[in-house]
Amino acid sequence: MGYSNWGGLPFGETKIDFKSGSPVVSYYPIDMDFRHTHANISDTAGNLLFYTNGYYIADATHDTMQNGSGINPGAYANFVPDGFLIPQGALIIPKPGSSNLFYMFHNTLDNHPTPGTYSLSLYLTIVDMNLNGGKGAVWMKNYIVISDSLNTGKITACKHANGRDWWVISHKLNTNKYYKVLVTPYGLPTFTSQNIGLQRYQDAGQAKFSPDGTRFAYYHYFNGLDIMDFDRCTGMFSNVITDTSLPYIQGNVGCEFSPNSSLLYVCNILKVYQYDVTAANPLSTRMEVAVWDSFSQPAIPGLGAYLCIPQLAPDGKIYITTGNGTTYLGRINNPDVPGPACNVAQHSVLLPTYSFNTLPNHPNYFLGADTASACDSLGGVGIGEPPVYAAMAAWPNPTAGVVTFQFAVARQQGTLHVYDVWGQLVLQAYVAPWSQYLQVDLAHLPPGIYVARMQRGSAHAVAKIIRTDVPAR
Repeated sequence: MGYSNWGGLPFGETKIDFKSGSPVVSYYPIDMDFRHTHANISDTAGNLLFYTNGYYIADATHDTMQNGSGINPGAYANFVPDGFLIPQGALIIPKPGSSNLFYMFHNTLDNHPTPGTYSLSLYLTIVDMNLNGGKGAVWMKNYIVISDSLNTGKITACKHANGRDWWVISHKLNTNKYYKVLVTPYGLPTFTSQNIGLQRYQDAGQAKFSPDGTRFAYYHYFNGLDIMDFDRCTGMFSNVITDTSLPYIQGNVGCEFSPNSSLLYVCNILKVYQYDVTAANPLSTRMEVAVWDSFSQPAIPGLGAYLCIPQLAPDGKIYITTGNGTTYLGRINNPDVPGPACNVAQHSVLLPTYSFNTLPNHPNYFLGADTASACDSLGGVGIGEPPVYAAMAAWPNPTAGVVTFQFAVARQQGTLHVYDVWGQLVLQAYVAPWSQYLQVDLAHLPPGIYVARMQRGSAHAVAKIIRTDVPAR
């Protein structure tokens, strides 16, 4: 995230790397500027492949990807070469059944510069990572999947119940119609539609699936909030409930589910609300869990660090943008916990550079087959239940203090226990659903041998750790 790298700090870009299990925030000077639109994709080892701000696609060398310019044709692209102002304006998923092809769905403001915002197409651009010496190249660009008047952005996706295919969602302007694009290994994507929920006029906001794929939410301050169930097998929405009583506060707003999929958070600039979507009446559970504390960017009075666009991150926490021109993010530290104990820590993440309400648009890439569904016809492709016993890596090992654990992805939350050689529990830590890494500090423990055991339901993983005063080489 960030912009104007040519201006020097505090301008430029920031990178947040989660591969250690804890966020590592660093200055990251690259040429691409970001506003609202941001999508990126990494390989299974966490190595960056390519990314976009809606204006062009860059490869892992941060140069324009081969044939990666000229996406999103039209006047709007010429107006914002420093990044599109469209929340969830691009989304990248791996093509099912392929190790080298990636699908990027995207759209633009086709009515620019007239008042209002809408799109006339949902585009598909295909990247082949086998081209250009492994740096990747755009193989097909701006293929029109849907030709209709659409709400800009809010492009989101959920794994099909077979654990392989994808449902990609877009919304028709001035209606309550959702387009549902089915992405399979066979041919180009096809789509169906369904009318459900509130009529959606020209809006921004966010649309999100819960990590387990069972629920969907759409929020914008003008139209209100929809929460509904989702059938990953048929692609059908159902049981919609609507909240149109949220305060009307114009600006960058959004929504996000907790890692365990039981809680929904809505951010509307000045407040964060929490809903228990597992309750019989989720609207009755609405609770204010944060109110803007009036903090502003230091030395820039009036530039508030607000509560804007949320996104679930790999560390199991929800990060919240604060508005254009601040060097902060907010964070919900315990998003699976009901009530104020979820701990909305406003402006708690300090960035080296200014940001423009930018967070990447990521679905849950790890969601596997629904084993209770008739659509689980592929033998449980993807991430389902964890094995009863699994290996767990730890590094550095030996360690002088901080150690990172890596383990298999699972839909359950878990707990990491660390025991000494006498079997005494010396440390306990929460493991978020869908997480792969956890970083803990053993510096307070005396040198010796320890055993780490992670429990997720009936499954567990173990690793032996050597705590030493000599740092590992």
